[in-house]
Amino acid sequence: MRRSIIGRSWPNAIAVVLFVFFIFPVYWMVSTAFKQNTDIISKTPVFVPLNGTLEHFDRAVHADGFWTMVGNSFVVTVGAVLASLVIATLASFAVARMKFRGRKTFVLVIMAAQMAPWEVMTISVYLIARDNDMLNSLLPLTIFYMMMVLPFTIWTLRGFIAAVPKELEESAMVDGCTRVQAFVKVVFPLLAPGLMSTSLFGFITAWNEYPLVLILNKQGGQTLPLWLTGFRSAFGDDWGATMAASSLFAVPVLILFVFLQRKAVGGMTAGAVKG
Repeated sequence: MRRSIIGRSWPNAIAVVLFVFFIFPVYWMVSTAFKQNTDIISKTPVFVPLNGTLEHFDRAVHADGFWTMVGNSFVVTVGAVLASLVIATLASFAVARMKFRGRKTFVLVIMAAQMAPWEVMTISVYLIARDNDMLNSLLPLTIFYMMMVLPFTIWTLRGFIAAVPKELEESAMVDGCTRVQAFVKVVFPLLAPGLMSTSLFGFITAWNEYPLVLILNKQGGQTLPLWLTGFRSAFGDDWGATMAASSLFAVPVLILFVFLQRKAVGGMTAGAVKG
């Protein structure tokens, strides 16, 4: 009996340790945003800000360019996610339902593009953007972000479409629907978990992207991640305001995850193995 209890306890203990390990930096960031300046620079760490303040948040939201960068980040991120969903839905339907030459090769290319780190492609991306006059603009940045999340979106949605029985589409077509109408009315509503999971992944990827915007939009059309680095230098070592701005930067992702977490988690685990 004792061994059984110990056997069940040690996985939970490891889980708790890992949770604390990963959550502590986030907690330290948020708590620092509420601390007084004296507590921030104190040699003795202050883990709980008993005398909290909102001064750092006020300084962050009133800093030059904050709301402009918020708008830029939303435009680029939402645009990239929506564009990737439209293209990926059509591409994944073709891969899952149609037989054509080079289909397996196309799937392998999608997997390779997903595994390849974008950092190794930054030089090529910069040269393409420079030669085509695409620097310091939101539209080219949106296109490149869309390219980043597109492979994962295609791969995930492919699994969901392949899991939908073909007989459902055939029945709809027998009842008078065209191929497009059968997809829109029958298949598309069943893709909600996949659409949620890919939207969440794409939003997080584009929202947090820093190296690409640093290379392409250093002189204009910047987003929040790049603005945060300049925000620190503008205020010197104002760690309170920096942490407050960083905490605000994380809020949209947190809100999106809270709304989509159930379908998103199911979509990530199901779409990757089906088909």
